[in-house]
Amino acid sequence: MRIDDPAAGSARNADDASLVYGTPRGRRVLAATVLGSGLAQLDGTVVNVALPRIGEDLGGGLTSLQWTLNAYTLTLSGLLLLGGSLGDRMGRRRIFVLGVLWFTAASVGCSLAPGTGVLIATRALQGAGAALLTPGSLAILQASFRKEDRSAAVGAWSGLGGVATAIGPVLGGILVGVAPWGWRLVFLINLPIAALVILLSRKYIPESRDEHAIGRLDVSGASLASLGLGGLVYGLTEGPANGWSPVSVLITVTGVALMAIFVVLEGRKPDPLLPLGLFRVRQFTASNLVTFAVYAALAGGLFLLPVQLQLVAGFSPVAAGAATLPITVVMLLLSARMGRLSTRIGPRIPMTVGPIVAGSAMVWLSGIGAGSTYLGNVLAPMTLFGLGLSFTVAPLTSTVLASAPDHQAGIASAINNDVARIAGLLAVAVLPALAGITPAAYADPAMLSAGFQRAVLIAGILCAVGGLLAFATVRSPVRSPRSAPAETAQPVDPAVECAACPVLAPHIRPR
Repeated sequence: MRIDDPAAGSARNADDASLVYGTPRGRRVLAATVLGSGLAQLDGTVVNVALPRIGEDLGGGLTSLQWTLNAYTLTLSGLLLLGGSLGDRMGRRRIFVLGVLWFTAASVGCSLAPGTGVLIATRALQGAGAALLTPGSLAILQASFRKEDRSAAVGAWSGLGGVATAIGPVLGGILVGVAPWGWRLVFLINLPIAALVILLSRKYIPESRDEHAIGRLDVSGASLASLGLGGLVYGLTEGPANGWSPVSVLITVTGVALMAIFVVLEGRKPDPLLPLGLFRVRQFTASNLVTFAVYAALAGGLFLLPVQLQLVAGFSPVAAGAATLPITVVMLLLSARMGRLSTRIGPRIPMTVGPIVAGSAMVWLSGIGAGSTYLGNVLAPMTLFGLGLSFTVAPLTSTVLASAPDHQAGIASAINNDVARIAGLLAVAVLPALAGITPAAYADPAMLSAGFQRAVLIAGILCAVGGLLAFATVRSPVRSPRSAPAETAQPVDPAVECAACPVLAPHIRPR
């Protein structure tokens, strides 16, 4: 699955694109976009590893840790499409640099947070900054490089993004282990990177915008979506933790109502943030349902894994951060092959087998407890997990894009990306409560371990249900010698898929 400039079907100043891949200026533009998107990428992977230390230092318990993740994802999900539209209209370099500045200022706020309330607020501001810079990084490449060099530029961007995905958890573990307050370095590491991005951007990136963009920005749609999601996630997080008080119920119901109003109004707007007509295509709707089930399972399980490894199994932050490395390695090695396989046999079987294999790996992770070791209890299930994702991601990506008209490929990809993020938001909010991980259980290693084992069992079953849903709803295209190339799902570069996974790299999905 991928993220792109949401206005990918619009003009990209192609006639003005003149950068040549491999030239000094081309390399510097590529470096600026890679480092810029890497800010959000690194932050998304290192914070998970830092959660136990954040909890020790600031207190607040499990609910606060949930909000530390969800506040960021919430604003990013709600404002992502709006950020892409702003870049098209106001200048992609301008909005990209603004996003970097915004993200960096919020990162400083996170590092100085005296308590969980301030940390959660500044994490929400970080997400808003990421929503500005993330769409721009790829849009800049598309608008700046000449047509014959764009694939090479995007491929290099994706591969380097995969490296950031791989080193993020390990780097986070190293930084967190520096001192009891070392988790603050996770946010401060953004400062030198951001300074370099701004310098390169202002000096080397040409400004571009979509001169043919028409219609008004759908600010009201973005606001309704963000407020609705916020209310829903607040209720699902606070309700189970503190009892369903009248206030929690009211906020939850309000969130659901705002989401319903958002859908109704989007269907009536001439230039909606969310074009609902795409969901009339059965294949598009089916693939997004599979996305929701699979990525809810993955996000919920991987949210709890570093906590279980550190607080129950006694892993160091570095060892816990390295737990996901097998997933990255397996996806780099196998995603292209799985993409070619799905091209030959269609997406239905890979999208069925992949989630079932990944779900089995999550069930296997339920064996992690006190005294577990990396080689004995983590390496094998995480490798199997990577195998399942390798089966799943490439055909799912191709199915989403192939089911949308060419001029809506970008928005289709962005919608699919948001579906994955929202699934993760809800999973992080709901799964601990379903598994019986209360704030009291979080403080008791034995109760936490029992809750973790139930949680990954639930996540594994949900992931497998995603595979069964794919078998029931996804259809492989009927191929004939005269089939047009556009009718056949195309394989995707493995580095693209590795960088694209919203669990391992939550903010990047190249097109």
